[in-house]
Amino acid sequence: MAKHDTVKTGQVDNLHFSHSSHGAHAIHGIVPAHGAERGPKRSRRGGGIGVAFVMAAAVAIVVVAGCWWFMWRDIDVTVNDGAQSVRVGTSLSDFLKDNKNFGAKPGRLLSVGGNVISETGGEACAVNYDGDLLKGDQLPERKLHDGDVITVKNGSDVTEGHTEKRQTVAPAVQMKTGGAIQYVSQWGKTGKKTVWVGKRSGETVDKKVDVEPMDMIVESVNPSPKDGQYMALTFDDGPSEYTPKILAILKEKGVHATFYNLGNSANKYPDYTKRLVEEGNELASHTMRHQNLPTLDRESLRSEITKAFDVVNKASGKTVQMIRAPYGAFTATEWGRCGDLISCNVLWNIDTLDWKRPGADAIKNNVLSHAKNGRIVLMHDGGGDRSQDVDALPGIIDGLTQAGYKLVTVQELMKLDGRFPEDVVKGTVAMPKDAALPAN
Repeated sequence: MAKHDTVKTGQVDNLHFSHSSHGAHAIHGIVPAHGAERGPKRSRRGGGIGVAFVMAAAVAIVVVAGCWWFMWRDIDVTVNDGAQSVRVGTSLSDFLKDNKNFGAKPGRLLSVGGNVISETGGEACAVNYDGDLLKGDQLPERKLHDGDVITVKNGSDVTEGHTEKRQTVAPAVQMKTGGAIQYVSQWGKTGKKTVWVGKRSGETVDKKVDVEPMDMIVESVNPSPKDGQYMALTFDDGPSEYTPKILAILKEKGVHATFYNLGNSANKYPDYTKRLVEEGNELASHTMRHQNLPTLDRESLRSEITKAFDVVNKASGKTVQMIRAPYGAFTATEWGRCGDLISCNVLWNIDTLDWKRPGADAIKNNVLSHAKNGRIVLMHDGGGDRSQDVDALPGIIDGLTQAGYKLVTVQELMKLDGRFPEDVVKGTVAMPKDAALPAN
């Protein structure tokens, strides 16, 4: 250090620069520590912080502006031709909810059968959004935009949920009329159908038929035997105390008749029931208690028929399938309920009106004046005073014989006709295993 330089502890009075061997300048008296920052660098760092702050503020402004544009600003939409303001991005479902669906009334909830379950259980409202008709599950997905056009109307009715099942379809009965003898000419078969069962109402409705059922067909025929003139005498409501007298006349005249016995009467006079069969006459059933069959339910009807068969079969030792329904009342419903129990139902085409007790001559003349090939004559051997029938019977037989008629049983009349199925004629009808009765 030169003599004229003065250095005191803690201060610098004079600074001299010299060129170092490395080409750098050094300050005499003060040597910076290795790696220490120099003055100009500290100045540049301070300026960078300012720029960063300005840039951050600008970004914040952009973000806030973006949020306002995309999230916070109000937009204008048109609802039912009226202007509405709403926050941008609001879902259509929230918009409707906040405005109570703009007064639209909800639809009703209907059962699968079309009955009202709830007045307000249907679609909340019907929404047309920019030309698209939207369903309820589409509403939350739609976000509102400036200028949207929306129409809100009353909601539609909605049908309840359902389960689908397959069921059998019972056959119906097609019944022909006009003939004195009715029998099944075609047995029914079940079909298949698809039904809907309402989850809330429990209602069941038909939707489609998968397999058509085959109907039972009941034929109705007036016998018309060929190669001769034939008629059949029939007696209802017996047996009774008049039956032996009638049987004696038939035996004397050498003719046979058909007797439609009541089960109750056969129980009372089992010997007469057996006798008429033994003498070559035909036995059939007039049911158990002479009830009006269409007034009975299904089980009562079947019981009325089967019990009578049991009684007359036991009394006669013969199996019977033929019936005559009391009052002739045997409709399609009765056929559908018990067609499997009988071979045929036999009516008549000459009614003697003997129950009015018009006199023996009137009864006789009624038969003779209406005589015709194949006719079936209705008389009675029970159910009241049948003395006039007893008195009229010989003249009826003689008059018909003289007119050229042969008197036969109903079974024989059917056989002579030739159109009746063999099992119907013989009384051996059995419903096929694949057939079915109507369900009623």
